[in-house]
Amino acid sequence: MTLDELSKEKAYLLYDSGDIDNIEVGTVKGLFQIHNYIFDGLFNFAGQVRNKNISKGSFRFASALYLSDILPKVEQMPDSTFEEIVAKYIEMNVAHPFMEGNGRSMRIWLDLMLKKNLGKCIDWSVVGKSAYFLAMERSPVNDLEIRELLRTALTDKIDCRETYMKGIDRSYYYEEKGNDNGED
Repeated sequence: MTLDELSKEKAYLLYDSGDIDNIEVGTVKGLFQIHNYIFDGLFNFAGQVRNKNISKGSFRFASALYLSDILPKVEQMPDSTFEEIVAKYIEMNVAHPFMEGNGRSMRIWLDLMLKKNLGKCIDWSVVGKSAYFLAMERSPVNDLEIRELLRTALTDKIDCRETYMKGIDRSYYYEEKGNDNGED
């Protein structure tokens, strides 16, 4: 099994074991719990703040030097409305606290906030890869695009195993290398 296949199995297990119900919702600790659960034993940095600077394409994420200051501020952001939750998600994405596995962990983190505070989650199976990444790339400047993309994918199927599993599958599809042909 590849590292992605192993971590995907762990993401499935997070739900099937019921351990997802023990994750702190909307906190830095909760995000780190998710990352550690999925990547423990696969990355030596599972659940740990990165100490190196990273980028994706031409986008540089927050400097590792400032993560200890940034993460508590993101955690303190309100998350009681859809707009607030998406804003918090965007800021955590800009922070990108892990060396690898940020997106896969943060999409679960986002869904947990939506579930707890709004009784909704994202049906990721209807969110196209190219549209999602383009909207996320532009989101630090203008979050309207990502907000509307996610809003149209909201569902009330928050306890549906199939919705969660399709979300995990889609999340791993988003992260596949060399699989962005602009279609979805």
